[in-house]
Amino acid sequence: MSERNLLQAWRKPDTIVVQEIWWTATARHADIVLPATTTLERNDIGASSRDRFIMAMHKAVEPVGEARNDFDIFTGLAERLGVREAFTEGRDEASWLRHLYAVSRQQAARHGVELPDFESFWAQGYAEVAEPDEPFVLFESFRQDPQANPLKTPSGRIEIASRTIAGFDYPDCPGHPTWMEPEEWLGGERAGRFPLHMISGQPKGKLHAQMDSCLVSRNGKVNGREVITMHEDDARARGIGDADVVRVFNDRGATLASAALGRDIRPGVVHLPTGSWYDPETPATPGALDKHGNPNVLTPDRGTSRLAQGPIAHSALVEVERFAGDPPPVTAFDIPEIIARR
Repeated sequence: MSERNLLQAWRKPDTIVVQEIWWTATARHADIVLPATTTLERNDIGASSRDRFIMAMHKAVEPVGEARNDFDIFTGLAERLGVREAFTEGRDEASWLRHLYAVSRQQAARHGVELPDFESFWAQGYAEVAEPDEPFVLFESFRQDPQANPLKTPSGRIEIASRTIAGFDYPDCPGHPTWMEPEEWLGGERAGRFPLHMISGQPKGKLHAQMDSCLVSRNGKVNGREVITMHEDDARARGIGDADVVRVFNDRGATLASAALGRDIRPGVVHLPTGSWYDPETPATPGALDKHGNPNVLTPDRGTSRLAQGPIAHSALVEVERFAGDPPPVTAFDIPEIIARR
């Protein structure tokens, strides 16, 4: 969803409560912010389905300021609603960690895997599952005997064409692979007004928008703004120099970024990574200029198809111009005024 429509939707609830670690754009637009702890301020267990290690995540420091664990926050809310016991099931943080580990240990035992008891696991800092005798091969049993080990598809096979999907008769999602004209691309009529195809890939200094306020991410910005990469011929035609602050815009919105010129990007294409925290010049105005380089103000609000509804972040046409005058300062990381409780 574009920032314009998101901000309009944000106005509909009477009250928005956000549980956050950082002063993200989401937190800054909320009515109430409940400060939550980081992973360094609470005990937890870390694991994933295909990882051989279960990690004991020991608390490094006590919660800072008024930050509380997620579990403690919801326990407090449950108590006010009169359902504390039903929510906690009589367990505190330590008891829940023991319980969850015990369940995992029982499930592992059913598969012939013996995990250490909780005390040993917690003291050692991890529990390790032995490497399998054979490496994991996706769909191995199906490949060996497709009849005996069918896939979970109507035919039991890998389907290039689907009668089920074709039966939906969706005009934007036929039952077989085909090229369909994108909503926005350089071969369409819209390119006459917005002649640059914007790619909004992943940033180098963070995952999505996580930790955007930290130095690793901020050191990758120029003039405090996200960097938009342009072919030098496109930049020259627009009077744009390296490190210039530019306005990237279309009829959905506009954002400021810092230009990086080169020849490693195709002419007619610009790259503006995702993840810079939304920083509108006038926060209460949908469609306001974003000062920080967030491409979400430019992307269309339409899913990949009526069936899938995936994002089409790479289907946006834009224009870029050198920003005239003094650009407004980036305030995405400024701490808002804190009003002391009485």
